[in-house]
Amino acid sequence: MNVRRSAAVLAATAVIGTATPVMAASPSPSPSVAIPSGLYGTTDPTYDGVWRQSLALIAQFRVDVKPAAKAINWLVGQQCANGAFAAFRAEPATACDAKVMADTNSTAAAVQALSAVGEQEVPIKKAVTWLKSVQNKDGGWGYLPGGPSDANSTAVVIGALNTWGDSEDVKKDGKSPYDALLDLALPCTDSGAFAYQPDKKGKLTANADATAAAVVGALDMSMVTARAAGESADPVCTDASDLTPEQAATNGASYLAESVKKDGYLKSALAGAEDRPDYGNTADAVVALAVTGGPKAAQQPLTWLEQNSADWAKQNGPAAYAQLILAASVAGADPRDFGGTDLVKQLNATGPEPKATAPAEEKKDEDDGGVSVWWIIGVGLVAGIGVGFLISSRNKGQQL
Repeated sequence: MNVRRSAAVLAATAVIGTATPVMAASPSPSPSVAIPSGLYGTTDPTYDGVWRQSLALIAQFRVDVKPAAKAINWLVGQQCANGAFAAFRAEPATACDAKVMADTNSTAAAVQALSAVGEQEVPIKKAVTWLKSVQNKDGGWGYLPGGPSDANSTAVVIGALNTWGDSEDVKKDGKSPYDALLDLALPCTDSGAFAYQPDKKGKLTANADATAAAVVGALDMSMVTARAAGESADPVCTDASDLTPEQAATNGASYLAESVKKDGYLKSALAGAEDRPDYGNTADAVVALAVTGGPKAAQQPLTWLEQNSADWAKQNGPAAYAQLILAASVAGADPRDFGGTDLVKQLNATGPEPKATAPAEEKKDEDDGGVSVWWIIGVGLVAGIGVGFLISSRNKGQQL
């Protein structure tokens, strides 16, 4: 889940079928459009408005914060009549036309966020219907409708379908989203990772960004539902003639574990920056490792983030805070005391003041069987609209 992205670049990638993901530029620190009062963050939302808003709402749900109504209303107001979402619409009162670049990632993230806040059945159903309508014949999704399937987009759409309770039943020409992910899984002799897309010759190349997203998707989880595995175990890559999504997820996690073993973080994929940390992808790797091998498997990169991510999150804003909150909550750390930083307070400060926040001291440890008040409310709302509830992003956060 990138904290920053360029819809124009990603769109071109999807249209022309570029085989490798394009690393996007950061949203301008000097917004070219007015920042809506209900939106989180102060940077130009042109390329990531819906994405960062969705992640902010999901992160608040995970830490028992009830968001402001205008934050939810802003997100709902971004939806096109056909159910799709674009990265950002400066004039949401104007109907969407051919110039509005709706994409699967913004739409899927919005579905997850609206499912988390509850009482949004109509916009969710419209968005899910649109996502189903643009599914590719291989069972997956590209960033733009009609673009070649990629692991990141397919994974975030699985998360959205998971919120609606029918991810296993969504197929195109007999192919499911999990078939699409398995098509992008490398054998253990070639790392066991996932590729983003095949290159022009059909070759698969390991991609940490895609792998972190695909691991969560292959386990049929979303940003909202991602939970650490019950038993701690180091992920082991195992080839099989009949590879299952679960084993592919474990294989991918083994690649991530090996990738962070030396330094504790994933390195940037940007040209010329091989030795620089990629904070966003490292946060997503924490989630992927925790959901496959338990909190212990994610401890090394989680500790590194606690010690090193504060400046990155401050500079990148709500989506970065949300990624760290997700990583901490899944891997068993306290988002309100993450390396001495209250991530929840920092996230809330980037947008409209939430309606309510459950005090940290009132939360009971899951080990004691305790359940917070807002968790009960959230689950009740989700169940009430028939939502069976992660990610990543598509779009993973890169260092500046």
